[in-house]
Amino acid sequence: MPPRKLQVAIAGLGRMGARHAMHFLTRTPRAQLVAACTPDESELAWARIHLEPNGVTLYKEYDEMIKQTGLEAVVIASVTTVHAEQAIKGMKAGLHVLCEKPLSTSVEVVSGLPFSVVLSSGSWWANVDAGQSQSVVDAAKKRPDLKVMCGFSRRFDASYRDAYEKMDSGSIGRPSVFRSQTCDKLDPSGFFVQYAQFSGGIFVDCNIHDIDLALWFFGQDSVVKSVAAIGITAVQPELRKYGDVDNGIGMVEFWGGKMAYFYCSRMMAAGQHDMTEIIGTEGKLTVNANPLGTLVDMYEDNGIRREIPQHYYGRFEQAFVTEANEFTAACLDNTKLPFKLTGAVQAVKIGCALQESLNSGKKIFFDETGRRIERAGL
Repeated sequence: MPPRKLQVAIAGLGRMGARHAMHFLTRTPRAQLVAACTPDESELAWARIHLEPNGVTLYKEYDEMIKQTGLEAVVIASVTTVHAEQAIKGMKAGLHVLCEKPLSTSVEVVSGLPFSVVLSSGSWWANVDAGQSQSVVDAAKKRPDLKVMCGFSRRFDASYRDAYEKMDSGSIGRPSVFRSQTCDKLDPSGFFVQYAQFSGGIFVDCNIHDIDLALWFFGQDSVVKSVAAIGITAVQPELRKYGDVDNGIGMVEFWGGKMAYFYCSRMMAAGQHDMTEIIGTEGKLTVNANPLGTLVDMYEDNGIRREIPQHYYGRFEQAFVTEANEFTAACLDNTKLPFKLTGAVQAVKIGCALQESLNSGKKIFFDETGRRIERAGL
């Protein structure tokens, strides 16, 4: 009798959804992709060529797809604004959930909630329904039988795992400063301008990976003391109408004597450059400080050069495949997921606070319990 395979569906077949679909279809031996959905006709046309001939049933409606008999898990890679809604619906249907980052573009806004991010009615994201990220966590708590994970792909990257193990072994002393960046190659098509309408902003969308890494390396229970952010629109001024920028710098101070510096950019000329530096009291670690596409160096009359990955997937392809396989194994074997879902909410909270600071021009402070406090201006 052949071993049982996890029956998986994909929601959304855009840039990452199509890649997730192919990972589960061809590179995750213990999973079987059985369904996929998208309302987009061009994405459906792609799926009819690449998925349907392999026995994948296609849908236009998510609600119809999750009713498919025998379905066990859903991977959510649709537009960010529906991540939380679809994740909760998946859990209600009894499905394991792997949701692309972030869980949503907003956090619970409740009086007295620790680390609450108070969004003014005039803010550009004020039309986003609050409470989505926390609602996913609350729904997951009601279904302890299900595996629910947010797709922070860098946690599955071999280099980041190696760096964490070295830090955890004490090789650099006490980690105190964390510097990380996500820098995309310039896309002159205007994609990121249109994407800014629902991405949550560059800190929520782009730096969310770096924020999650800081929480991983510093400890998930780290409490934020203050955040401040600045940014510019160097090449895509149209972003301003959505309250966003193409280059941003965020500073996060944690209680206990730690701090993080985040840089995000949409205008790299050479290609994708995502790197991290962890500085400790006895040394430091760097990940991808000098990016490599391959091990080829080109010796030319004007010098020596090398090519770097042209996009995020070029750098983290294997991490996504590892993510798919480890999620599948956790579902089939009922083993623990590699990190807690609550960390995804904390990352969104920090990202939203940085985005608010960017647009307000004000530094935001929190007390030792994580509650926001007001400080009089000098």
